[in-house]
Parts: sequence; C-alpha cells; structure tokens
Amino acid sequence: MAESDTPTPRKLLPDEIHRAVRPGTALLRLQTTHTREGVLDGAWWPRSRDITAELPALIQVLTGHLGPVTRVGLDTAAWEDVPTRVVVDGRVVHLDSFPVGDDTVLITRGDNDHFALLVVPPDTLADAARVAMARAVDADNITEAAQILVTPVPGTESSDSTR
Repeated sequence: MAESDTPTPRKLLPDEIHRAVRPGTALLRLQTTHTREGVLDGAWWPRSRDITAELPALIQVLTGHLGPVTRVGLDTAAWEDVPTRVVVDGRVVHLDSFPVGDDTVLITRGDNDHFALLVVPPDTLADAARVAMARAVDADNITEAAQILVTPVPGTESSDSTR
C-alpha cells in the first residue's frame, strides 16, 4: 500500500471545545469531494436552537471555504424564531423552510449548488457528537443524517480522542 493510501487516524474534537465555545461559534466539520457522492457534505454542532445566534458564524465559516452562501434551508419547527433572512458580513442570506427534519441544514451557494450538513443537537454528549460528525464527513458515508444520530457505531465506546 502506498503511503498516500494509508488512512490517517481521525482527530475528533476534545470535550473542552464544546464546553468552551459560546453560542454563535461554529463547530463544523466539512469534507466535500469533487465527486460529491456522499449523502452529507459536513456536520455542524450548534450550541443552541437560536438560529439567529448560531447561523451567522456558520455562514462566515462556510463562505470562507465554499464562497458566498445565498440560502439556508432548514426545518423551521426545529429552531427558535426563524427569520426569512439574515445579513452576514453585509450579504443577505435567505432562510427557507424545508421539511428536512431537525438533523439537516441545506446550504446553497450560487444558483443551484447545494451542501447538506448534519446538525448535531446542541445537547448531544461530546463523544456521541464527535462520532456523528466524523461519520457524516466520511466520503464513503451513505447513511442519512437521522440514522447517523441514532445508530451507535461499534467500537466507539472508548474515550480515545484520536479515533
């Protein structure tokens, strides 16, 4: 096996990260591939269900990686007081109601380029959140967001932070 074929161990966020960050700080894993074959493009672990506090930081981070975000699709029943738009760094981002469930947000850049992110519930225990985020960004992932959040992964009982 060539050195480039050797899988690297996954680095997961330590518990202290989620405890230390304030609402409005984006905890995000993003793994987009050229083929875009996976079900999900990334995972987001917001600190609360207050979309106006949480979304601007996510949009700022995504804009840095993907370019300007124009729309965010989310299930409005899963969030508190969802406006129809937010202004982030002087740009208007429209929020659209989609029945995607509380476990997914859809990010649109340009006219029709969509990215699906797993939303890890804010009250999720750190070990479970780290595992869910790592599974969501796995390029071979074919598991839907809701299933990732409820299905335990064998061998994840360890508290080893290098998994």
